[in-house]
Amino acid sequence: MRFGIATTLTQDSLQPVELARWLEDHGFESLFVGEHTHLPTAPHRYGDGVGEDYKKFYDPFVALTAAAVATERLTVGTAVCLVTEHHPITLAKMVSTLDQVSGGRVVLGCGTGWNTVELENHGVAWKDRWKVTRERILAMREIWTQEQAEFHGEFVDFGPIWCWPKPVQRPGPKILLGGGMDPDIVARRIVEYGDGWIPLDGGHELEPTIDAIRKEMDRAGRTLDEFELTVGLGLMGPITETRYREVVEMGFSRVLFVLPRRGREADLETLESFAELKRSFERG
Repeated sequence: MRFGIATTLTQDSLQPVELARWLEDHGFESLFVGEHTHLPTAPHRYGDGVGEDYKKFYDPFVALTAAAVATERLTVGTAVCLVTEHHPITLAKMVSTLDQVSGGRVVLGCGTGWNTVELENHGVAWKDRWKVTRERILAMREIWTQEQAEFHGEFVDFGPIWCWPKPVQRPGPKILLGGGMDPDIVARRIVEYGDGWIPLDGGHELEPTIDAIRKEMDRAGRTLDEFELTVGLGLMGPITETRYREVVEMGFSRVLFVLPRRGREADLETLESFAELKRSFERG
């Protein structure tokens, strides 16, 4: 089992270099960070349930570059990159550049975003969010793997291009899909254009979706070993040994402890408690 931290980074949080070095020094495998380019002032479906941090998110790729160059082994990832907020050519270049700078330590968790107005600000209609995401991911895969890449779809369309660097990881960094409430739909997306799943425990039905992924892989003649399953624990309830054992049994190979932002000293105390949890889980 690999253990990492999932969090959001702002000017008020622990900073990327300090956090990344702390995690590597304490034996954590990875740091995953979230993304929002902005928070529209218009009303949204979560109302007052969204905190001040949503106005202040760091750019994840700038922050993860700082984390990567400050460490030697730490995997850096997004949980999640909002693909709806990026052009696929520039996103492909950013991700492959980070993969080169880090020596092949990137995992790309991908989602669509939940704020309808935020998506509209980026020219994406809510009803099209997953169609757009699919085409942009497929276009990035073409850019990463082809000397001359081109893509022709409903939402992404470009003729032959040269675009370097190519990623260190071949055929590219793992793409883990987040989001989605219907297990069958999630399973179809993952098997068609993803490399795994990255849900939050409590926000998604884990067991039914894993079952659906297995069935979809059987239909495609593939096995679960080909996919990477990462789960975030602690956002919607305490992290317990019982729940940890359950997600291991389901097939998850990476656990991300979700670090809330409560101030520097409080966050360091939480990290110490996560390190002790990790050690206790590792002892079995």
